Amino acid sequence: MDIAAREEVSLGPASGSLRPKKLLLRALAGERTERPPIWLMRQAGRYLPEYHRVREAAGGMVGLCNSPEHAVEVTLQPIRRFPLDAAIVFADLPQVAAALGQTLDYRVGEGPVLTPPVRSAADIAEFLGVSRLHEKLAPIYETVRQLTRALPAEVALIGYAGAPWTIATYMVEGRSGGSEHSIVKQWALSDPEGFQPLIDMLTTAVIQFLERQIEAGAEALQLFDTWAGILPDALFERWCVKPVAAIVAALKVKHPDVPVIAFPRGAGLAYDGFAEATGADCIGLDATVPLGWAAQKVQRGLGRCVQGNLDPQLLVAGGPSLHAETDRILRALSGGPFVFNLGHGIVKTTPPEHVTALAEQVRSWTAPARPDRLE
Repeated sequence: MDIAAREEVSLGPASGSLRPKKLLLRALAGERTERPPIWLMRQAGRYLPEYHRVREAAGGMVGLCNSPEHAVEVTLQPIRRFPLDAAIVFADLPQVAAALGQTLDYRVGEGPVLTPPVRSAADIAEFLGVSRLHEKLAPIYETVRQLTRALPAEVALIGYAGAPWTIATYMVEGRSGGSEHSIVKQWALSDPEGFQPLIDMLTTAVIQFLERQIEAGAEALQLFDTWAGILPDALFERWCVKPVAAIVAALKVKHPDVPVIAFPRGAGLAYDGFAEATGADCIGLDATVPLGWAAQKVQRGLGRCVQGNLDPQLLVAGGPSLHAETDRILRALSGGPFVFNLGHGIVKTTPPEHVTALAEQVRSWTAPARPDRLE
């Protein structure tokens, strides 16, 4: 079957059912596509001059995230500039924490700040729970609805949330970075039974948040576990794997055809077994994950999609180094279902012309002739 025909109709390997037409959704469904789809984490953001103008007009980050008009605009900005295959709804991970009852602010040089920080079981009990969650997150659902009408027909729409451990880290530490995460780690390590209710509350909240995004029109989802790598091995399964597995399982009950990408950043050796244990359709790879391992264990071993994993600093550098590493990743992972992306989000010093060069290189890639089903 030629490429044009495959874009119109693609048959599933077992049931003979029609596959999604959009390139990203085909890859996430486990298909080895004629070229990898490409989108980039934080593709809408601070490296684009037009983004800053919209953020200022919205009155800052909180206003931007809670204004569907402005959030739709910044989501569309990279789609207008670059030949990307997907858009990810513009929102921010700590918004779930704010919807549960914390106050979210953005301070210069600090990023998101959540007050008051959660430091005990008594603090957890003070939260609103999920009863008012959707009222607070309604602007995000409206942003998704508007994007379904505004995006080009070939561009897939990705919804997302932080994974419970990562949101809990923000809530307990009260901020995103600048520390060793000592407060949250001490609580989780020394009093796991006292910490568990926070994870349980967040797991329920994330399931509902993502279900509403699907109902509004999201075609795929990504779970960002940004701080997965700070946990020791003994607690990685409890705080990272089990909550993500519960979220994926719950979503699949109502929406079995909506693919989920799970991104356990910094997980290291704990990546091994993560795909199978969580049931995620695709595993996001950070920049440290060996490509040969991903191809053998995830693509060939499980028949699942991988996503990644260009170092964002190479996108800043550009030139021959960027081209060579992009080519290496394409050669290593294009033998199976694969989505080209970064190993973490775009940094604010990235020249937009480097993103153009990267997207054009990926889009011009032709995978070597191999059977669609990996042996």
